[in-house]
Amino acid sequence: MNLKNAHNVYFIGIGGIGMSALARYFIAQGKNVAGFDRKASQITTDLQELGVSIHFEDGKANIPLSFLEKENCIVVYTPAIPKDSEELNFFLNNNFKTLKRATVLGEITKSTFCLAAAGTHGKTTTSSILGHIMQPEKATSFLGGIAENYQSNLILGDDKITVVEADEFDRSFLQLSPNIACVTSMDADHLDIYGDALSIETSFLEFSKKVTGTLIVAKGLPLAGLTYAVNEAADFTAYNLKIVDGTYFFDVKTPTDTIRNMSLHLPGKHNVMNALAAIAMANIYGVSLDKIKQQLATFNGVKRRFSYKIKSANLVLIDDYAHHPTEINAVEDSIREMYPDQKVLAVFQPHLFSRTKDFVLDFAAALSKFDEVLLLDIYPAREAPIANVTSSWLLSKILTNKKKVVQKNDVIQHIEASSCKVIAMMGAGDIGHLINDVTSQLLKSVK
Repeated sequence: MNLKNAHNVYFIGIGGIGMSALARYFIAQGKNVAGFDRKASQITTDLQELGVSIHFEDGKANIPLSFLEKENCIVVYTPAIPKDSEELNFFLNNNFKTLKRATVLGEITKSTFCLAAAGTHGKTTTSSILGHIMQPEKATSFLGGIAENYQSNLILGDDKITVVEADEFDRSFLQLSPNIACVTSMDADHLDIYGDALSIETSFLEFSKKVTGTLIVAKGLPLAGLTYAVNEAADFTAYNLKIVDGTYFFDVKTPTDTIRNMSLHLPGKHNVMNALAAIAMANIYGVSLDKIKQQLATFNGVKRRFSYKIKSANLVLIDDYAHHPTEINAVEDSIREMYPDQKVLAVFQPHLFSRTKDFVLDFAAALSKFDEVLLLDIYPAREAPIANVTSSWLLSKILTNKKKVVQKNDVIQHIEASSCKVIAMMGAGDIGHLINDVTSQLLKSVK
């Protein structure tokens, strides 16, 4: 397959985080890019400012004429697009070259030296840290989040080295053949796709066998590879952790060397683990520990990964993409570490009816650790409702005394009525847009 032959690249679901990174890549390659998405967002606005034609109503009539030339167009789609999509079916029925996002990413990276970060949690932060470390090596990085240093999910470099976030959703990462890879975690998730936890483990095992060079795994995972861990014996170990003015400092031992006082400006020991995975991959590639240390010290994080929207003496507002119980626990642990004496309010929007149903007790246990909880209605994404699976059902299982289900329009007044000075807004749905309005309103009262 030769992606260079087609001048036009059309994206169905162009506003997705992975899709938009590919769109940016093709723009940089001089391609004519256009696409469809269901909703406008900051991502689609940014692409439009780059000259991309985007519409928000599914229909063949909305596709620009130049993208209807079959021999000169590649169509890229995300598996999250409904099967009854008019545009997707038009391209499929008329035999356009129509490819899943993962296939295109695999095609782009197969002729490069590819470093891939996989895992049910932590892969976005790990790949973003790795992309920043590898930027002086002129790597091109395809990320699953907006890296603060670049205000983009694409770090553009040359075509010899790539860093990719290897997504397990829809088994997409099996399209890759990385030279070096890590697996950060293998928790049960996406059970609407996999069915059970064993199928997820089997898929990660299959991914591990596609790694042509070195596999690095979090210690304790049932995969064969070099291990990494915090404060315990492993091939790569972070130890002597301390926090100074909100920054982690730690030492790292590799199979052959040791370096002191690595620094990381992200909260939470889980982020030290993510950084350690990136350090290990870059070091295996051949980047010196001194160079890694320099880059890590300037990494500013990923949007919606424990992002401070407000950070004052009177109020702290944190935005996080957490949508799985393990991720919620990590956010809560980080907050307690940074603000041990403060009461914390969690505002959570469950994502997917199936995920809520599959992990309801785990969600309840994680949310019960907060002092107060506000639940939004479940964000359906690609799903139809499931009988009796509601936010009220989840709320009934949360042990926190101060808890309620609220509508998005009422979130601000409930936050303002709370005595909590630390607020965490979490979820993978449109709560990521809601928080901007919340931030603006709360900043008025802070002043």
